[in-house]
Amino acid sequence: MAAKPKLYYFCGRGRMESIRWLLASAGVEFEEEFIETREQYEKLQNDGYLLFGQVPLVEIDGMALTQTRAILSYLAAKYNLYGKDLKERVRIDMYVDGTLDLMMVMALAAFKPPEEKEENFALTVKKAKTRYFPVFEKILKDHGEDFLVGNKFSWADIQLLEAILMVEELNASVLCDFPLLKAFKTRISNIPTIKKFLQPGSQRKPAPDSHYIELVRHILQF
Repeated sequence: MAAKPKLYYFCGRGRMESIRWLLASAGVEFEEEFIETREQYEKLQNDGYLLFGQVPLVEIDGMALTQTRAILSYLAAKYNLYGKDLKERVRIDMYVDGTLDLMMVMALAAFKPPEEKEENFALTVKKAKTRYFPVFEKILKDHGEDFLVGNKFSWADIQLLEAILMVEELNASVLCDFPLLKAFKTRISNIPTIKKFLQPGSQRKPAPDSHYIELVRHILQF
């Protein structure tokens, strides 16, 4: 039996969360080693595991993979979540990049001072409602299918659901003007592997709190 993928990251969302989502959605069990000290981080660097001195790090198929986008692309292709041809793949890439842009705004906002944090979160909700969600509402309306690309469950669907749920944590009614996205959220959330990941006790991580933020600051020294 092949070894389970092993994920090295802090015990929080960050750049690893989308990787957790993708593995869980594919029904793949994985192990995690949480980086809790500066010494652990430096050891990974000194042992040559961190290509550019950064995590996430994922050990899989005899490889030590870094760089979030590269890891996600590999996993999507490995688990048949990356479309049937190049034309579908580039559409998946476009949709994923859009949602990753939105999620990165939220992730960075968590590390801002309190007064800036709330302002950034409000801006994120506004961008979601005016720039990102209208695009996906139109995509679903134009092709009238259940999934974003090729009428087949893909990485793009996983990433969009993750983004929707993150924005809803900031504004629970953010989908009120997007009926197709609201139906999409329900539909994708009920896929068995995803439904399991959304249950309490899964490896899904909560929104970052002050303890997590200070821990990451200490380890990365910023």
